[in-house]
Amino acid sequence: MASEAKAGGAAAGTPKPHGHLVLPPGRTREALAFAAGAVASALLLLCSASVLSPTPVPNIVTSIPLSSSHSTSPSSSIPTSSSTTTPSAAAAVSNGPRTFYDDPTLTYTIHTHISNWDTKRRTWLHSRGLDPSSPAVLNRVVMVSGSQPEPCKGPGGDHLLLRFLKNKLDYCRLHGDNIKLLYNTAHHEPSMVAYWAKIPAVRAAMLAHPDAEWVWWVDADAVFTDMDFALPLDKYAAGGHDLVVYGWDSEVYEERSWVGLNAGVFLIRNCQWGLDLLDAWAKMGPAFPEYARWGKTMREELQGKPNEESDDQSALVYLLSKDPAKWGGNRTLLETGYYFQGYWAEIVGRLDGVADRYAAVERARGNRALRRRHAEREHHLYAAARDEAVDGRKKGGVPGPKGGGQKGWRRPFVTHFTGCQPCGGAPDRKYTRRRCEEGVRRALAFADDQVLRAYGFRHAAPLSDSVVPLPFDYPAAAR
Repeated sequence: MASEAKAGGAAAGTPKPHGHLVLPPGRTREALAFAAGAVASALLLLCSASVLSPTPVPNIVTSIPLSSSHSTSPSSSIPTSSSTTTPSAAAAVSNGPRTFYDDPTLTYTIHTHISNWDTKRRTWLHSRGLDPSSPAVLNRVVMVSGSQPEPCKGPGGDHLLLRFLKNKLDYCRLHGDNIKLLYNTAHHEPSMVAYWAKIPAVRAAMLAHPDAEWVWWVDADAVFTDMDFALPLDKYAAGGHDLVVYGWDSEVYEERSWVGLNAGVFLIRNCQWGLDLLDAWAKMGPAFPEYARWGKTMREELQGKPNEESDDQSALVYLLSKDPAKWGGNRTLLETGYYFQGYWAEIVGRLDGVADRYAAVERARGNRALRRRHAEREHHLYAAARDEAVDGRKKGGVPGPKGGGQKGWRRPFVTHFTGCQPCGGAPDRKYTRRRCEEGVRRALAFADDQVLRAYGFRHAAPLSDSVVPLPFDYPAAAR
C-alpha cells in the first residue's frame, strides 16, 4: 500500500493543501498519512485559561473529597431540586479552602500565560482530599474531541460524526471511571479553527480537570478499533514522558520532515511543561501576529513542506526539532510501538482477517472461558484474559504487537481516517468517496461488534447496518 500512497500524490512541485499526505521519496511508511485538518475534528471545547498569583479573597469553596471511592448511586451523585438548597449544599459552596479558581484575574484565553501550575494543581488536589501520587489521580485521563458548530457540508457527514462520537463514548464507558470524554462543538477562539482548535481545547481541559493527570486529544475522524486495549500509562510515567505522539525520531529530529509525526492524536500530561508547550505551539497559529512569518519559516526549514501555511503539525515538528533539549528528549515520546493511531488505508482491508484470527483463538478448547456471556461492567476482566490468549508469543496466539502494527494481525488500537474528510465532503483526491465511506463503515462495524457482544448481537456482515443475535457459546457455535 505504500506504493499506492506514493502514486496517489500530486505531481512534483505542486503544493497540496494541509491535511493531505505528502511522503518524501523513498519513504515506505504510509501509515503516518497526516491530515491534521482532515475532519473539522478539532473544533472546539472550552478555551484556555490564565492563572496568576491569587490575591486574598474570602473562602468560598469547601473541601469536597473526589476520590475514586465516592458513591456513584443515583441518590448520592445526582442531587434533587430540594437537596440543592439544603444547608449542607449551601455550605459546600460557601466555605472551605480557596484555590486558583478563586483568582479574579483568571481568564480563559490562549493569550495569557499560566505560571506555577504544578503547585496550584497540587494544592487543589490536596484541598479535595486527593493524593497527587495516587493511582486515582495518575491514571485519570480526559479524552478531548469535538466537531464544528455548523452542519457538515458533505452528504451524510453529520451522521458519521455521530457514529464517530458513539465509538468514543463506547470506549470510555468500557474503560470505567478513569477516562472521561469531553466533546464540544463551540469555537471559543474564533481564529483558531480547524486543526488549530485543538490547542485552546486541550489547554482549557487541563484547567477544568486538575484531577486528571493526562489530557488525550483524539481527532473526530479517529476510530477505536480495539476496545480491549488500554493506554500504557505506567510505561509513560516510568519513562518520564509528558507528551506522546505518533511519529519517528529520525524523521523529526534528523530529517526535520513535516510529516515526521501526526498531531491528530496525542497524549499530554497535565503539568506546567505541558501548558508551556501548548503556549509555544499556539503562538505559531492564526490567533497571533507572527502566524504568516511562521509559515514562511516552516516552508524554508522543514523537509517536504509544500506551502507557506503554518499548520499545527509542522509547528510541532519545528518546535521539537529546533529545541529538542526543551521540548524533545525524554519529555516527548514519538510512539511507534503500536498503532497509537494507524493509517486507515493500510488497516481496513485487513480487519476481516484480524477478526477471524481472534475468533479462532476463542474457539480453541482451552479458551472456552472467553466465550462465557458476561455483564458489560466485567469487560476489563475478559479483555485481560483475551489479551493473554491472543499473545503472539504463545502457541496458537495472534502474531503482532499488542495494540496492532504494520506487522502481524493484532487489533489496531486507533484507525485514523486522515484525508477522507467525511464532514467537509471533499476527500483527498487520491481516495474515492466510496473507498472512504466503505472504510469508515467497516472500521466502525468492526469496533461495534466488540461492544454489541455484551448485548448478544453482532453485525450481519462487515458492511451491514443490520445485526443478528449471537448463539450460545459464540464463536464456537458459529462454525
